[in-house]
Amino acid sequence: MTKQTMRRPEYFAFLFAHFAIFTIFVWFGGLKVLGLSPASPLVSALLAETFPALPEAGFIAWFGVFEVLIGCLFLIPRAEKVAIAVLVVHMITTAGPLFLLPDIVWQSFLAPTLEGQYIIKNIVVVALAATILVDADKRRTK
Repeated sequence: MTKQTMRRPEYFAFLFAHFAIFTIFVWFGGLKVLGLSPASPLVSALLAETFPALPEAGFIAWFGVFEVLIGCLFLIPRAEKVAIAVLVVHMITTAGPLFLLPDIVWQSFLAPTLEGQYIIKNIVVVALAATILVDADKRRTK
């Protein structure tokens, strides 16, 4: 068996990637839990479109807890696969408004509103998570 190791710059990038995802999810999730998120109206609109029977305030708070959990999972060594599986579920739900709420996320063809841009930037989060997964495999014994 061989163990692949990271060079120092790769290792610092690996740590920074974990910290970046942790920061995004804990911060934005925490805002939802505290009722301070500017994304709450978008979440409410999506909830009304998909599951109108669910109580809005409780759902947004629990969705925030879910985001905080995702962020924390990225700090646990060797939890990357679980974190990314949970992240994929989150990304599917957050992409919903692009298709279900076009009046809110598109101002015209291929021109997103601020809310649409907020959702589309998640492509970068997914790419960063994929990089973390690949780099985590480098650190493991083969």
